[in-house]
Amino acid sequence: MNSLISQPTHPRRLWARLAVAFTAASAVTLAGLPGLHTDEAEAKPRTQRCDEKYLGQKFDRTPANSGPPDNLEYDPWPNDETYTYDNPAKAYDGVLPPTEKQLEKAGTDYRKWQRIADKSGKPADRVMEIYARFQEQRDRGGYTDFKRYLDVKYIGKPGNNYRGEAFMARMVKKYNMIGPDWWCEDPVDYTDEDGKKKRRWVDARNRRTNVHVEGKSNGEVKQGQIDADRQIAKQNEKVTNRYLTGARTDQGTKDRVSQLNKDVQQYRGTTRTVAGINERRSNAIERTRNPNNYTRYDPRFNPDPRKNGMRGPIIDQALRSGKSLEEAQKLQRIYNNNNSRGYFMRGPGGIDFSSLELSYVGAPVKGKGFNYSMKADYAKNPDTNPGYGGDAKLTMSSDAMFTWLALTPDKFWVNLNPDQPETIMDSKFASTDAGRVLLEADLRLKHDFFKAMDPKTDTGKAAWDGLVKRNGWPCLNSGRNWIEPKTAKVREQDGGVYILDAPLKLKSEYMDINTPGPGGGRSCAEDLTKAEIEHNERVLDNTVVPLVEKWINTEPQYADLRRVYNARVAAEYIRRKDAASPTDFHGIIDSNDVKRWPLRAPNQDWDKQQVFDKYRKIFTEGEFKYELTKGQEVWVITVGGVDFSKAPRRNINRSQFNLEHRGLDKTTKTSTGAETTYQDTETAYLGGTSGKLPDGDEPNPTPTPTPTDKPTDKPTDKPTDQPTTPAPDPSTPGGGDASQPPATKDPDGNLAGTGSNTPVGLIAGIAAALAAAGGTLVWWMRRRRSTEDS
Repeated sequence: MNSLISQPTHPRRLWARLAVAFTAASAVTLAGLPGLHTDEAEAKPRTQRCDEKYLGQKFDRTPANSGPPDNLEYDPWPNDETYTYDNPAKAYDGVLPPTEKQLEKAGTDYRKWQRIADKSGKPADRVMEIYARFQEQRDRGGYTDFKRYLDVKYIGKPGNNYRGEAFMARMVKKYNMIGPDWWCEDPVDYTDEDGKKKRRWVDARNRRTNVHVEGKSNGEVKQGQIDADRQIAKQNEKVTNRYLTGARTDQGTKDRVSQLNKDVQQYRGTTRTVAGINERRSNAIERTRNPNNYTRYDPRFNPDPRKNGMRGPIIDQALRSGKSLEEAQKLQRIYNNNNSRGYFMRGPGGIDFSSLELSYVGAPVKGKGFNYSMKADYAKNPDTNPGYGGDAKLTMSSDAMFTWLALTPDKFWVNLNPDQPETIMDSKFASTDAGRVLLEADLRLKHDFFKAMDPKTDTGKAAWDGLVKRNGWPCLNSGRNWIEPKTAKVREQDGGVYILDAPLKLKSEYMDINTPGPGGGRSCAEDLTKAEIEHNERVLDNTVVPLVEKWINTEPQYADLRRVYNARVAAEYIRRKDAASPTDFHGIIDSNDVKRWPLRAPNQDWDKQQVFDKYRKIFTEGEFKYELTKGQEVWVITVGGVDFSKAPRRNINRSQFNLEHRGLDKTTKTSTGAETTYQDTETAYLGGTSGKLPDGDEPNPTPTPTPTDKPTDKPTDKPTDQPTTPAPDPSTPGGGDASQPPATKDPDGNLAGTGSNTPVGLIAGIAAALAAAGGTLVWWMRRRRSTEDS
């Protein structure tokens, strides 16, 4: 292992502390160790008996069946476990980039500042050491971006070692890799494919049976390690390899290990499993023991960051992610090269941030803030197509939640209708990203309704074929369509609300419109009877509407709309809690002050009128046009809206929650301290908290020569220490003291529904100026005289 201790420390004394930490708190606790040498050359790993290294004691014998199970190529254990470790460097993740004056003062002699900081104990002196380290490595051609240096090198390098040590200590304990046969960081010499002599340091090796165990807390084994193990296995036919992964194993690793197993089997002429994966998902919670004025606290999802700063894995991952695909690819390479023990999990591009949605908020308590958790898909191939934009998506969710709280619900609608240019949306709502997202989704809907009616597709053909005919041609009446919420499925328990499903629906119904569309002239729809109009509505409801509704709920172009609506469900929960007992959100709710959550770059100059003008041009000039048959042209123009004035929801009972979402409560709790994969899925949960981080599971008893193949850890609710350092002042919060009456409960105990089939907010908002609202599907058809008729 790499030595990260600045002052000489007796190895036995250090690992005795480690053993005590395991006995007391199931954590590798190295907090308070002075002077982290994060920039110095890699030290050679120190070979040591595994029980002595990780458990602080020696066992007389090795159990006959110790070590991980080795009969399967891939052996997953679905139950998540948690463990904690301390990274003292993490307490300085809020250090700002140095000024030229500070760099001049710091110089490059970081050892001088290290001695000063060790002696004084002052965080400010440690910051000068960090500046000196940064400048010294920069002058040698290293990192020029201070924030990236701070995260990757100063924090990440020791973090890799602490996390890796903690994971391997847990695995040694779990699989009784004890006694005189098991050695950790054991060197194995081999010859590579080019004939060069190499040395491989094996995380844990049974010298008697030649079982080699590699621990990967992030679930990824690199190709270079596999190549080395292949050569070793060919040169020593007694060697078998087991890879212990502490997170969901990525497909690339599964494929690489599977190929290694096949290659060695073929080489040895055996069918026995000689290389395999033991997936033992273990969520690593990084703790900051000694926070200070240089510890970062995030203002998002926080009504008053001056009192309750937010920390958590979602913040770390969002800030690490690139702003574009190109930047994300560069960053992924940088972090991969500095991720030897899995500290950065799958790297900054490992999360598909385009799918990021709010999944849980805790009940706010005045003066204490609250917890929250987000969910997102994993990026399928983070090295070539990494996720990016995490910072912006996280901000969007937070801003949307506060927008839904600050504005009164009658403002939560948008409307694109050429008859009503003065009622596009409320002006304050238009000053927020949530409002922008709704209006742009409305315009997107126009394009997608047109796309769904393409007569060259099965859905489009069915729609046109099913419409009422006039003179042999399909005739469609005018109508409106709009997006509104379906009933969300939630579960209130554990002091918060789980947002389990928040679907949206597309509504469509008959409506007249006055503005003439392309082609002019009299529309055939003017002669349709009520029965024919209702027939056309049924045709659309059975063809186009379901398809577009599916797109709204699944396709990437509506991801922002879904993101801000999940925040709407969370905001409604906070409103009800605040109405029952005032919280830190009280002064924000219904204040109609959204200055703290404005339009963000690159949309800071966005204007609702520009969207309306673009739409009106499409409507009047006919951008969307199909030719059904020779001599016939059809324009499809949709007029519509989005109405989130209501947020209907149903609180499922505990039995249904436990049956349909088994373990989600534990996953969510853990996610406030560690990126956590939910069950056997490709979904990650990442949270933030202004309270206390979750603790690790209880450790197993001290190993005896009787091994076990399955986890026996038990969860604990024991809290851990949490920073109390004040965060920087936020922008001035909105005023106002309005509150909502407590929500009424249904007789069966479910939350009362708060919506209907009518777009109340949309209609009410527009009714202030006009009598009608909503959206309209209008089309004009004109026959074009064919060549034969001319």
